[in-house]
Amino acid sequence: MSTGRVEAFSDGVMAIIITIMAFGIEPPIGTDLEALGEVVPSLLVFALSFAPIGTYWNNHHHLLSAAKKITPAVMWANLHLLFWLCLVPVVTAWVADHYEESLPAASYAAVCLLAGAAYWLLTRAIIGANGRDSDFARAIGSDLKGNVSVVAYSAAFVLAFLSPFACYAICLAVALMWIIPDRRLREVS
Repeated sequence: MSTGRVEAFSDGVMAIIITIMAFGIEPPIGTDLEALGEVVPSLLVFALSFAPIGTYWNNHHHLLSAAKKITPAVMWANLHLLFWLCLVPVVTAWVADHYEESLPAASYAAVCLLAGAAYWLLTRAIIGANGRDSDFARAIGSDLKGNVSVVAYSAAFVLAFLSPFACYAICLAVALMWIIPDRRLREVS
């Protein structure tokens, strides 16, 4: 199977996720700066969630463009990733309403961790489909960013109980780390 079908479906799901998050932002009630200030937390949480969804979308494209073969295992691993990403709007809404509380922050980090682990598993499934000696496997190499992401999200989860803002900072740092797609994947595709 070609990668195009999996990529197109995933693109649609990620677009819907971002749309759902955008619909969760309420406009200010009033026309003064105080009214605008009341929606700033929701806007910041939206930006915090938009960043990883956007980077997943971009890197997912590069990941699938570099793959030569797709198997049922890859398709299931991709659905596993999309499942966790679909929960981002839920935890985003919870954090927007309770951003200073530990449990919503920890839940946000947990969803990020599980999505990161699912992306890592998707990468392994693609390596399995294309072969451990494939150009794709060589391009992934040690997968430093994937491994660091899972460790960082785990730390964010633990830190959420000490400081929700430290949790959010780590989650944002992981998204920023992925803004530049892996150059090795671009060379393979």
